[in-house]
Amino acid sequence: MFVDEGYITVQAGRGGNGICSFRREMFVPRGGPDGGDGGNGGDIIMTASHRLTTLLDFRYRNHYEAQDGRAGGGSNCTGRSGEALAIAVPVGTIVYDDQTNERVTDFIEDGQTALIAQGGRGGKGNSNFATSVNRVPTKCTPGTPGEERTLRLELKLLADVGLVGFPNAGKSTLIAAISAARPKIADYPFTTLVPNLGVVRWGSHRSFVMADIPGLIEGAHEGRGLGVQFLRHIERTAFLLHLIDVSEWTPDDPVVSFKTLRQELAAYDGELTKRPFAVVPTKIDIIGTSGRLAQLRSYCHLNDYPCLPISAATNNGLDDLVTYLGKQVERLRKTPCETNS
Repeated sequence: MFVDEGYITVQAGRGGNGICSFRREMFVPRGGPDGGDGGNGGDIIMTASHRLTTLLDFRYRNHYEAQDGRAGGGSNCTGRSGEALAIAVPVGTIVYDDQTNERVTDFIEDGQTALIAQGGRGGKGNSNFATSVNRVPTKCTPGTPGEERTLRLELKLLADVGLVGFPNAGKSTLIAAISAARPKIADYPFTTLVPNLGVVRWGSHRSFVMADIPGLIEGAHEGRGLGVQFLRHIERTAFLLHLIDVSEWTPDDPVVSFKTLRQELAAYDGELTKRPFAVVPTKIDIIGTSGRLAQLRSYCHLNDYPCLPISAATNNGLDDLVTYLGKQVERLRKTPCETNS
């Protein structure tokens, strides 16, 4: 199951109490105070891991507590500090404070770590309060509580190229044809119910990551179909591919389909329409597509939009498309554009 949002409560460890103690050993007439400090409470730490691809684990466990610090002891013994608790999340996870809506951290690299909740400080033993005028202090302090927070986790897949299009436009077929991804493919709408990632190799030892986003329909921004719940996963993509079905089986005008697709993206987030993109007419192997393909090509030419027709079923145009995308990704990596996060 693919889960891209979750809520958790984290409780860092409480600091151990300092104690009040005095030396009472034989042959030590002026032993004095020897109460030790308490140990610090354990921190809550998050680590990004590429081995995880979903926030599903947080559906079954949503409360995390770090270990408390131990109290101090006599003979100026400091209590043991509580162990930190590490929580693993997928790369691409954004952590928000649910009460303030403040972004705590954004995990964009494998192995990246962040302190999420600070453990409490250990209390002071009475030996810390001895002075020249107060040689038998009875004062000691308790440990402070650890930080407690309610967090909202939001996963946005990291990819170089995002595929967007209406249901049955051929997104899953394309990503399966040019990468090792194996999404579900069938001849009915909304076959893809969760985003899929695929690594596309091109040139000599070069590659880029492609994301297949479940299909939109007109009115998706109003909640129709699958809505826009998965569009967050293309917010980080540097380049967008708009797949348009030009086969005779689709009654919709291809130019109207393209305009509607752009309108849905704009309704979700206007910044998405400013991203570099290309138009990809699909299913050009089907008889009767030449007129519809020519219509879309003419529209793209007039508006100076890149247009790369393909047939993923017959591999027609795939090599040219992969090479084009590889060059675009290389260019964007050298001059990265700003993306929403």
